[in-house]
Amino acid sequence: MYNDLKHDGDILLNHGHTKFDAQVKPGDELTVIFPDEQSDDEVAFSEQPIDIIYEDDNWLVVNKPAGLTSVPGPSNREDTLVNRIKGYLRKKGSHDLKPHLITRLDRFTSGLVLVAKNRLANSLANQQVAKHQIEKYYYAIVDGKLAKSHAIIDQPIGRVGDNFRREVIADGKNAVTEYWVETSSSNNTMVKIKLHTGRTHQIRVHMTALGHPLLGDQLYNGPLDRGIKRQALHAYYLKFHDDLSNVDREFKLDLPADMQAIL
Repeated sequence: MYNDLKHDGDILLNHGHTKFDAQVKPGDELTVIFPDEQSDDEVAFSEQPIDIIYEDDNWLVVNKPAGLTSVPGPSNREDTLVNRIKGYLRKKGSHDLKPHLITRLDRFTSGLVLVAKNRLANSLANQQVAKHQIEKYYYAIVDGKLAKSHAIIDQPIGRVGDNFRREVIADGKNAVTEYWVETSSSNNTMVKIKLHTGRTHQIRVHMTALGHPLLGDQLYNGPLDRGIKRQALHAYYLKFHDDLSNVDREFKLDLPADMQAIL
């Protein structure tokens, strides 16, 4: 960010142009002008709609539907959440056309995603991510009944060879998941889950390790005959501190229809 600012941005001291090594005195007014983030030609614009929960000059919070990939990859470079947000920003006439996903969800996980609309918001939010300061809660419906109504799962997660699937392994990365039982039936349990770390497939791996994979989760051998065609996982709650406005921002979604139907 410093190099971008040095070459293309500007700094004003008391409304006049100044240098990077200028001395600032108490009472001085310092204005930092960041350059626009130009569109990446390798990331296409998509005109498909997005479900916006909140928006201001720096942030977007969107409700990602199950089945939509978060970021472009080898199998889909044309219509992911990032492509759709780019299309939305262009339609609005935004000068910054490089959206930054602060929180990401697996393709078949639904729910809240935080997006930084500019490089400064991105930098500030990533500092919070590194310190685990962004609160995220999920609802999941898992197979069977859990032995405990509340527990903290502290088990390392990693990959075995080139397998896309993750597992609990001794030399994996630290991973901590906390859950509370919400409701249960004869063969399903809905749990509220808080992530204390952010490993790939963390909730799915930890619940599978307990012997209670998510319904509809084909990759982790979850039951496929309980009335849902994707893993029953929904990011329903998000809270972060907006450093640019110095306020806490909090968002909450209802359970999606396909998960409600199971209950």
